[in-house]
Amino acid sequence: MTKSSRFTLPFFMLFMSVTQAQTEKTDSLYKTIMSKDSLFFSVGYNTCNIKQMENLLSEKFEFYHDKGGFEDREKFIIDFKNGLCKSPETYQIRRVLINKSTEIYPMYKDGKIYAAIQNGDHLFYEKIVNHAEKLVGEAKFTHLWILENGEWKLKNSLSFNHHPKQTTDSETMFDNDHSMQSWLKENNIPALGLGIIEGGKLQQVKVFGEIRKGIAAPDNALFNVASLTKPVTAMVALRLVSLGKWKLDEPLDAYWTDPDIANDSRYQKLTTRMILSHQTGFPNWRWMNADKKLNFQFDPGTKYQYSGEGFEYLRKALEKKLGKSLDQLAKELVFQPFGMNDTHYIWDQNTDESRLAIGYDKDGKPYPTEKNKTANAADDLYTTVEDYGNFMVSVMNKKNLKPDVFQEMIKKQVKVKDQKYFGLGFEIYDLGNGDYALSHGGADQGTQCIAIIIPGSGKGIIIFTNIDDGYKVYEKLVLHYLGNEGKQIVDIETR
Repeated sequence: MTKSSRFTLPFFMLFMSVTQAQTEKTDSLYKTIMSKDSLFFSVGYNTCNIKQMENLLSEKFEFYHDKGGFEDREKFIIDFKNGLCKSPETYQIRRVLINKSTEIYPMYKDGKIYAAIQNGDHLFYEKIVNHAEKLVGEAKFTHLWILENGEWKLKNSLSFNHHPKQTTDSETMFDNDHSMQSWLKENNIPALGLGIIEGGKLQQVKVFGEIRKGIAAPDNALFNVASLTKPVTAMVALRLVSLGKWKLDEPLDAYWTDPDIANDSRYQKLTTRMILSHQTGFPNWRWMNADKKLNFQFDPGTKYQYSGEGFEYLRKALEKKLGKSLDQLAKELVFQPFGMNDTHYIWDQNTDESRLAIGYDKDGKPYPTEKNKTANAADDLYTTVEDYGNFMVSVMNKKNLKPDVFQEMIKKQVKVKDQKYFGLGFEIYDLGNGDYALSHGGADQGTQCIAIIIPGSGKGIIIFTNIDDGYKVYEKLVLHYLGNEGKQIVDIETR
């Protein structure tokens, strides 16, 4: 039997049985197959984890390649070991799924799903020197996943329409560390921290530039991430809710009432939900008021207004009830379980100032460093790209949150603008078709930072800069690393 005749009949029959039954992205089958795809490629193929790949291959696996021909399971594994993974430290191909291209169709027998067809497009990056990558190709694929003894296995793989991928100037630039350094100098960015999440994991951490004049930025550089503090504080509260030690809708006056508003009965309405979704009625900071006192600017729970004061209010309530500082609670509930061993609210003897990326104004003049001795729930967290990347990955993967608490976190609590909402601690971008992104930014003197995750595709990005106008590099980075979904986010923000 020729190679062509070996696959033409069974796959012709498979395609004939496919109707207009493409699964929705919210369907459990879609999520399952996408998870298996990520395990096979992001965890297996892209890291030369042969065992991971073998675990997902059917014993009757067949591979069809439009350039390399047919391979059975044994030959596929041998060729992969001796080819792309022979010397992974010097050469490797990384596959990236073009997520929006994915189509998944269920296959039924006697009314039950026994298999699924996955169609899509993917890109291939070649590893070159110093861990840089070059986009080298694009192709289409069709996978047949089957249930074997209750487990999904890859039975057939067709990879075809391989062709070189033309890179844009920005793609070439982002694949080359030297070009990145030049780009940052052109934009007057002293230091840039970059974390890339793919397949639900933190895959890359890079820090460019200088943390101070003449001192190259290490990968574990410490950044003041300003309001990126707020999602961490929110997670402390949500972890407590998951543990049954705190309630989202319990009035906070049982534990704390600020003296400035003690004579305004509206303080009795304040809840954790209102604070985490910025519906307290407070100003951003009380010092912005003429009398420097806290006040209500509208009734709590009636509309959105961003407020750091709300988070500080929550901190005081938490500390009063639980008898621990926010820093202690964060270490127990978030920092340790989420792998954030280099993150802290408080500047103390353990803070390594030699790794600090000091902040600059637009003219290159350094700002004094904030060295908080008590935790601020809304501002001035010090962390690294890796630590905050671990945090965002943990959020994406619902780590240590009960399902109902996670759903409350991603619920559109209040509208900010068209297609943009606040959930609990995070901004929510509505990308349509059930897709969404979670995000938060940080802006202060000498720091501009942003973190974005897209749970549906397992992608995300962390961007730290240490200058007043660092936001000017956001758009190109988001578009490059988050693709079409990144463009949707940019469009929502700039609309």
